[in-house]
Amino acid sequence: MPDSSTPRLRDAVSLWAGLRESLAHHEVIEGRNLPPLLAYLAAWQSRRLARTHADMLHDPACADACRFFLSDIYAPQDFSQRDYDGTRIYLFMRRFLPEQALTPLAMALEVNALTQQLDLALAQAMQQHLGVSDRFDVAQYEEAYRLCDNYATRLRQIDLIVEVGEHLAHLRRVPFIGATLALARGPAQRLGWDHMQDFLERGYHAWKTLKRPDAFLTTIHDREKAILNRIYGVTPAAPATNPWLVSDGGPPELAALAAHAQED
Repeated sequence: MPDSSTPRLRDAVSLWAGLRESLAHHEVIEGRNLPPLLAYLAAWQSRRLARTHADMLHDPACADACRFFLSDIYAPQDFSQRDYDGTRIYLFMRRFLPEQALTPLAMALEVNALTQQLDLALAQAMQQHLGVSDRFDVAQYEEAYRLCDNYATRLRQIDLIVEVGEHLAHLRRVPFIGATLALARGPAQRLGWDHMQDFLERGYHAWKTLKRPDAFLTTIHDREKAILNRIYGVTPAAPATNPWLVSDGGPPELAALAAHAQED
């Protein structure tokens, strides 16, 4: 018996036809530039992640998936339009595709929303308790982490990212997912859903090229949890000799990131 989570060709055709009928449904969400501290925080975290996972970022076997992770979750930009479109697309696609086939999209939206909430809480802790206005150092960053006192939520963020990857790894083997995205491209662009369509297509193709998704996701999970544990004083934790698990061969200190982030 066919798996109920597997989209059929007629589902893709129905999706394409339905999108064409919805040309008037797109709404533009006026994006705003991120406040200076949030923009700096996003840029700093993006550079930190790039140093922690530099080995995978430069490994042809997982470079595309790692680059997608770094650019589409922690990129220093306003994702309000993309995330709004993602919610609309998810609700719309539920009319044509099985619920399980849309799980990665729903979870990606949850990751994005949770990440934004955590970043906002971190920035507020810096401003209200540490006197930070638009720049911070590593000590202030870690102290703000502890002030937020949200270890369990941070763990949830890491687990969600891994879960999204696990579902994407499964979907790359499901028939017609690639065809569905290709069929939706033209109508989505006419609807104005360019950003979300691009996000979905790049994500699908990036994970499709990943040869060992289990090893990739385990590495991300273990490194990020070890760094989080060190900040909160929980074991097992990243060692003091390399507190951010830098893998680019450079010095483990992150002080230089501040100067680079300030240039962005």
